[in-house]
Amino acid sequence: MMDIYKIKKGLNIPLEGEAALQVHDAKPVSEYALRPEDFGGITPKVVVKEGESVLVGTPLFVDKATERIKFVAPVSGTVTSVERGERRKLLAIHIKPDTSQMAKTFELPNLNQATSEEVTDLLLNSGIFAYLRQRPYDCVPMPDVMPKAIFVSAFSTMPLAANFSFVVQGQEETFKSGISVLSKIAKVHVGVNPDQLNTSLLPINLPNVEVACFEGPNPTGNVGVQINHISPINKGDVVWTLGAEEVLFLGRLIETGKVSFERIIALAGSEVAAPHYVHAKVGQPLGSIIEGELKPSSHHVRIINGNPLVGSKTHPTDFLGAHVTEVTVIPEGDDVNEVLGWIMPRFNQFSTSRSYFSWLWGKKSYNLDSRIKGGERHMIMSAEYERVFPMDIYPSYLIKAIITGDIDRQEALGIYEVAPEDFAVAEFICSSKLELQRIVREGLEILRKENA
Repeated sequence: MMDIYKIKKGLNIPLEGEAALQVHDAKPVSEYALRPEDFGGITPKVVVKEGESVLVGTPLFVDKATERIKFVAPVSGTVTSVERGERRKLLAIHIKPDTSQMAKTFELPNLNQATSEEVTDLLLNSGIFAYLRQRPYDCVPMPDVMPKAIFVSAFSTMPLAANFSFVVQGQEETFKSGISVLSKIAKVHVGVNPDQLNTSLLPINLPNVEVACFEGPNPTGNVGVQINHISPINKGDVVWTLGAEEVLFLGRLIETGKVSFERIIALAGSEVAAPHYVHAKVGQPLGSIIEGELKPSSHHVRIINGNPLVGSKTHPTDFLGAHVTEVTVIPEGDDVNEVLGWIMPRFNQFSTSRSYFSWLWGKKSYNLDSRIKGGERHMIMSAEYERVFPMDIYPSYLIKAIITGDIDRQEALGIYEVAPEDFAVAEFICSSKLELQRIVREGLEILRKENA
C-alpha cells in the first residue's frame, strides 16, 4: 500500500516559457569543463595534467580529505587547462572532446550478492558517488558513514523545472536498475506525484524500496520536504539523496559497465523563442544550448544555470552545472524605468498578497523579471515564511538563529534537516528581501566545520 501525503503549504509560481515536450540536439561543442563548486563540502586535489588524454570516467580531481571520492571526466578527450583563481583555488578543468567518445570500463560486482561496501566502492570508482548529497549540511557525503536511508524525488515543483516523467520516457528500466543498486546500501524512498502513478515509471517492486506519493504546491517536489514527512533527521542521523536524473547515470553504469553523463535538460523561460528540451552532458558550454534560441530583444536578459528560484546567474561562456536539469532565460529588469511604479495597479505582475490587481484575472502565466522591488529591511515576525514552508520546522526562528550564530538554537530548530533550496519559496515572498538561501548555506557551512 503506497503512502500518500497531501501537502497544503507552499506556492506555485506560474511563469511563462515552460518547455514544450520535444527534444532537440545541442550544437557541436569544442570544450567541456568540470567545476568543483558544483560539489559542496569538498577540497579538490587535481590528479591530471594539461595535455593528458582522458576517457569518460577518468578521475580529474579527488577530495583531498579522503582521496576516495573521485570526480570524473564527463567526456573523453584532452585536458586543455586547469583553471585556477585567487590563492590557486581550483575553478575548473577544461577538456577538448574527441571526435569519437570512449568510456572507461568498470568491473561490476554480482548485484544479487553484493554488499553495501562493494556497491559504495563501485560508486566511488565510477565518480557517481560525487553526485550524492548528504543531509545534514547538503554536501557530498563521507563514504565511511553509512546513511539510515537514501531519498530520491522523481519530480520537481519548481517553476519552469524539467518534467522528469518526460525525460525518463524509454529509460524507465534504467531508472529502476539505479534504484535497485542504491537499495543495496540502505533503504530507498522514492517520491512521486499523482501524475506519475499510471506511468511506466511504476511499479518499482524491489526489496528495500518504498514509493510514496506527494501532492501539493512547490516545494512539495523538494527531497527535503519528503524526508521531513517520511523519516525526519535528528542529530547524529545521516541521509543521502540523489537526483532522479542522476539515478539514470547509475542505471546506465549497471547496464553497460560504463558511465554516461548525458542528460535531457529543459531550455525554458519567457526570453526563449521556442522553449524545449535539449540533449546535453554535464559540463557542456551554455552557449551551445542557448545560441540562436533567444527572442530578439533590446532589454537585458538573465541566463540562469538552473531554475529561476534556486539556479545561479551565469553567462553563455559558462558551463552546465553538475546537478542542473534546466537552463532558463528571463528578463533582467535592471533597465526598466517605471513612473509611479510603486502605485501602479499592475495587471501583469504576480503577487502573493493581492497587492496587485492581477489576481482578478484568475489563473494565468506571468513574465517576471529579476528585480527584487525593494531594499533589505528588518525582519517582521508575520509568519509569512510559515505559510509556504511545508516542513515541521519554524523557518523564521531558524533564520534568526543562523543570523545570530546561535548554534544550539539552530540544532533545536531543525537545521540538520534543511538545505538552501527548501527556503527558495520563502525567499521569493520575503517582504524583508533577505537572501535566505545564502543565509542557510552559510549557516550549514559553519555548522559542518564546527562538527568536523
